[in-house]
Amino acid sequence: MTIHKPPLGFNTWNTFGRDISEDLIKEMADAMVETGLKDLGYEYLVIDDCWSEKQRDSEGRLIASKEKFPNGMKVVADYVHSKGLKFGMYSCLGTMTCDAYPGSFNHEYLDAKTFAEWGIDFLKYDYCYRPKNVPGPDLYRKMALALKNSGRDILFSACSWGHDQTEDWIDTTGANMWRVTGDIKDSWQHIKNLAKKSISVGNRNWINCFADLDMLIVGMKGKGFCALTGCTEEEYRTHFTFWALMGSPLMIGCDIREMDEETKNILFNKEILAINQDSELNRPFIINSCDDMSDPEDTYTYVKILEDGSLAVGFFNFTDTKAYRFVTEELLGLSADIPLEYTVKDLWSGEEIKPVNTTIYAEIPPHGCRLYKITPKI
Repeated sequence: MTIHKPPLGFNTWNTFGRDISEDLIKEMADAMVETGLKDLGYEYLVIDDCWSEKQRDSEGRLIASKEKFPNGMKVVADYVHSKGLKFGMYSCLGTMTCDAYPGSFNHEYLDAKTFAEWGIDFLKYDYCYRPKNVPGPDLYRKMALALKNSGRDILFSACSWGHDQTEDWIDTTGANMWRVTGDIKDSWQHIKNLAKKSISVGNRNWINCFADLDMLIVGMKGKGFCALTGCTEEEYRTHFTFWALMGSPLMIGCDIREMDEETKNILFNKEILAINQDSELNRPFIINSCDDMSDPEDTYTYVKILEDGSLAVGFFNFTDTKAYRFVTEELLGLSADIPLEYTVKDLWSGEEIKPVNTTIYAEIPPHGCRLYKITPKI
């Protein structure tokens, strides 16, 4: 069995929406290599909805849009693979996709075979136009089985938006990742709403089945197909940090050909990417500061145990005012019956933090966060 880690890559939807083409995908593949994203582990290049013709061919097969992809999808996939990247595509379990292109309902095995012949490595599978008499879990299981019998290893991304209590059944379907929420838009309110939905669901990650908080909006800055108000650097940093610590797939949504230094400083943070990709795949857990004090609403502390025996500790402030968070050695499991030293590193500033009286304390700006790596020295 292949053990996956949360996928890293780029998806066309947030910036380009329906405006995709063979030339665009080739430019994105080039940019993923030239900017250094590929070397950091961002390896999936995924085309979203609106890539096909409106009708299947006479044999019932999906056809790539002759206008957008005149040389067919195999040529596009081959180009992406030639850059050392993996190629992803989109379909939907309903009779139509969300933008009214042919869905895969009752064509699952033929479509899986077609995708395998084209050389795809990733399938995003949406939840629109599902016949009401057919349960969603059954349709995800059917496509998962079709993919597993397609002759190619294809990562399966179930995009059910958290509907129908997805968290209660998704681990039975064979999906490798599952959408916790509806679609993200480029605004702080969307970041906050999606993060809180993840918290309410309980961050249900399983081995090879990752809770997907939707694509990243870091660097969009009010431009692109899903643009709204845009966000500040602090808000984008909080967005990236929360997604990374939760173990969500990290699929970039901005135009990677136009990334500025601020955007690169967030997306290229190697130490935070390493926490997301930690090989033990442990789920983070939430803790309260102390029993006799209520934690302020919309502020959270998450801890994740890492493979090397260190801890990742994230403080998050989703409020509009300054907040204070702290955590003690006792809560972190660092109080010991032998002398125990440890270092605390701020993974955004690079600075070493000094605990005060066995307490790690942080002042967090509105919409801000802190992410620390605590490394014991035994």
